[in-house]
Amino acid sequence: MQNIVPLKCPKCNNTSLFYKYGKTKDGYQKYLCRKCHHQFAPDKPSSKKTPKYPRCPVCGKASFLHHDYEYYSNYRCCDKKCNHSFFVPKPTAIPSTSMSKLVGKTNFKRMRYPLHIILSALSMFFLGKNSFRNISLILKTTFNVEVSHTTISNWCRKFAPLFHNISLELIPMLNFNSDEWHVDETVVKIAGEKYYIWFVIDSETRFILGFHLTPYRDSRQAFALLNSVRNLGTPSAIVSDRYSAYKVPVKSLFGYSVKHIRVESFKNDISNNLIESFHHQFKAWYKAKQGFASFESANNLISMFVFFYNFVRPHSSLNGWTPAQVAGLNLTPKEKKKYLLVA
Repeated sequence: MQNIVPLKCPKCNNTSLFYKYGKTKDGYQKYLCRKCHHQFAPDKPSSKKTPKYPRCPVCGKASFLHHDYEYYSNYRCCDKKCNHSFFVPKPTAIPSTSMSKLVGKTNFKRMRYPLHIILSALSMFFLGKNSFRNISLILKTTFNVEVSHTTISNWCRKFAPLFHNISLELIPMLNFNSDEWHVDETVVKIAGEKYYIWFVIDSETRFILGFHLTPYRDSRQAFALLNSVRNLGTPSAIVSDRYSAYKVPVKSLFGYSVKHIRVESFKNDISNNLIESFHHQFKAWYKAKQGFASFESANNLISMFVFFYNFVRPHSSLNGWTPAQVAGLNLTPKEKKKYLLVA
């Protein structure tokens, strides 16, 4: 069966007046436009090569590799009048965050105690300042259920992957295209050693977009953190302190359309007080637990704390709503039961 190729002159858009005009050296049929006399072979594959380097985002002209680094490449425009320098990340080289390395259970199967007892214990631990022994005592006096404080401690760690998966299902329903995202890091102690916990928070919803627990404080960790949240939304600006580790990650991952505001405490009109305030709440919860015993335990507990902060705990500054509700989460009673939410 003959293959009928729709013809259209690429020069004048003529669709009806053509002559067959021989064949190319590769055997493709050529045509001659009777209007503009342009010769073309519609079946011939395009000979245009994909440029080796990206085009300049300012003038659209070719660029060259200026410097090549581990997590990004620095390109410069070939036009000397433009001479624009820009960064392109290497997604496969950027490390993953600690919140993607949770270890534990992803369901409530084969649990000795009822679900409402487990959820009550988790809520008392992550929403209040109760110790495991106090929670055990409250469950005994309230529900007449004897639960060891060691069992409660295991619950608070082992269900982190389950609640993280719930968070991943709910986040696509939310909107984080806001004015500012705030990013900062603070110190925690794990078995007596100093570690850094990095957070990103949305200014309008107070939603914790991501976290990263690491023993190091450098640009590599900032790359990992910002790369993990870059697809959640598009802020107008990213606010950080004067620490230089944020400069290149923000430019390379978010481009020049997102402004990077580097503030200095008590001296700028725009401040990073929003995330500093969150650090006070986090430290109040963290210090009541008297530190963490291991990295795995700390990573799981922080993940659970972030889930309860985002989806369960009502905030007085948000008129009694949770950050997830402010971001657009509106679930039916049946869906709330499915996702283990009561807020």
